Amino acid sequence: MTAPRQVIPGTTYLVTRRCSQRQFLLRPSELTNQIFLYVLALASARFGVLVHAFCVLSNHFHLVVTDPDARLPAFGQYLDSLVARAMNIELGRCESFWSPQSYSAVALLDPLAVVDKAAYTLANPVAAGLVRRGRDWPGLWSSPEQIGSKLRVSRPPRFFRAKGMPDEAVLELTAPPSFLDSAEFVRQLSHCLDVHEGRAILAATAAGREFLGAEQVLRQSPTQRPVDREAPRSLNPRLASMDKWKRLEALNRLKEFSAAYRSAWSRFRTGVRDVVFPSGTYWMRVAFRVRCAGADEAMMPTG
Repeated sequence: MTAPRQVIPGTTYLVTRRCSQRQFLLRPSELTNQIFLYVLALASARFGVLVHAFCVLSNHFHLVVTDPDARLPAFGQYLDSLVARAMNIELGRCESFWSPQSYSAVALLDPLAVVDKAAYTLANPVAAGLVRRGRDWPGLWSSPEQIGSKLRVSRPPRFFRAKGMPDEAVLELTAPPSFLDSAEFVRQLSHCLDVHEGRAILAATAAGREFLGAEQVLRQSPTQRPVDREAPRSLNPRLASMDKWKRLEALNRLKEFSAAYRSAWSRFRTGVRDVVFPSGTYWMRVAFRVRCAGADEAMMPTG
């Protein structure tokens, strides 16, 4: 049994997904950018997930989002499925688009962690040695100045049929709910982004590495992959906080959730159907409509 994932309403996350075999299946192009933004806008509207920052690199993407109604898994499944199917059509392939077990959703526990991970997201093209500034990236990249604006994208051709799919999708970039003042979030994010990019530039200079550049990125083939070998992943964090004690407290709550979930699951397997699962239970609530502690029972997803 895999570790249960707790999905709490109102949580802000750093979401990451990687392409199969690290291939450049999301290499920037006008059509790739259009497909991803269109599906992201549809998913955001359909599941009520708020989008704060995004960056789509050639072989993975990062999003910073808030999940008001505890529907992040459905949002992720919709986004990943439609992007994969549409891109496979365009690339003439039928294999798995996403790398198995590459999905990551890190809960961000405080405003400082939200700013830091949003800046990390936007500095990713620089940290990867691709361009000197994130805003030079030719793929999808949300600038801090776009917070509060609405991004409009027309329906991509071929895969998305006119019947049942809107001609246009609109994605509104918002400040996280933990920031009452959008301008303050933009200010902090811009400053933190400068810090992240500055560190990446210094590291590249010290190592004698040149940035690949946008033109060279666009020349790459979708079947290519990075020449460097990826180190085995030893950690898959579930949460992040700039406050040590807040992080430890959250880890303890997560342990308590896991223990309560496993206890309820054991009873459910024996045929006890009135067992109450802990607050934050997602899959059992959606698939079997089990009872959950707190307000979860009133939050049954509808689509």
